[in-house]
Amino acid sequence: MTDLSTFIAGLPKVELHVHHVGSASPRIVAELAARHEGRSPVPADPAALADYFEFRDFAHFIEVYLSVVDLIRDPEDVWLLTHEVARELARQQVRYAELTITPYSHVRRGIPAPAFCEAIEDARKRAAADFGLDLRWCFDIPGEAGLPAAEETLRIALDERPDGLISFGLGGPEIGVPRPQFKPFFDQARAAGLRSVPHAGETTGPQTIWDALNELSAERIGHGISAAQDPELLTYLAERQIGMEICPTSNVRTRAVASLDEHPLPRLVEAGLLVTINSDDPPMFGTTLNDEYAVAARLLGAGPQELAALARNAVTASFLDPAGKQRIAAEIDAYLATAG
Repeated sequence: MTDLSTFIAGLPKVELHVHHVGSASPRIVAELAARHEGRSPVPADPAALADYFEFRDFAHFIEVYLSVVDLIRDPEDVWLLTHEVARELARQQVRYAELTITPYSHVRRGIPAPAFCEAIEDARKRAAADFGLDLRWCFDIPGEAGLPAAEETLRIALDERPDGLISFGLGGPEIGVPRPQFKPFFDQARAAGLRSVPHAGETTGPQTIWDALNELSAERIGHGISAAQDPELLTYLAERQIGMEICPTSNVRTRAVASLDEHPLPRLVEAGLLVTINSDDPPMFGTTLNDEYAVAARLLGAGPQELAALARNAVTASFLDPAGKQRIAAEIDAYLATAG
């Protein structure tokens, strides 16, 4: 695995399912917690964060996640977080990333929407200059906040329309948050040119994925691991090559899957789905994108050829322009030819 780890470390990559706040490093989280000490349950000691990020279940994960969101109090915090996320992605040879951002959570905490969007856009431009990383945004609805959050997220997306915004998503808990109720908001987002990328089938069954496809016109599925339970759905997803944003360690840490050995990744690949490997909320789950590729290698018995194919899948499933896709795919092929 040492040689394979070296291969993974240098492999050019695309990241399609990674959350903005969930990517805050322990150093940044601790720094923000220290600024707000006494007003937040989040530890100001980076060493204590590993215990704080031990999740009992998905509901507890959401509770902890929102406590970290509470640490983002002004546009300067937003800029710092965004730039640091870009730094970490670039360190792992990520060339292009679609970062999931939940503007509603920050606007309702007092950051004006124009200032929030200005901060992420400035950080995006600096990331391109500093790290050679191309960032794009998915504005997602926090499902636990219901239809008012959907309405506000859509308003921010359409009124502010930052240059990096390319897609519209739906995150948070799935249980008790049916997908069909969000159809009007996705319809309006799609009419405005945004792509549809809801979470579905992470902690609920295949019907949630069907709802995301039929009601929200999903072009990619966030997680989607319960598709493995439905042969008809597997065939549908494989025939249409709908991108699947798979995050193995996340699924175990939130207790969506009992263990990595029980993860359905091999079943999804075997069925011919357009599987991509992603990190979700990496510091919170004690992982990185490189680590997730190593997990995939173990679960699939994969070598350099198969890992490069997974990296190309992410290029294919991305919303990057054709020239950009061709450039990164060629880089992956060239790397495989020399390092594989």
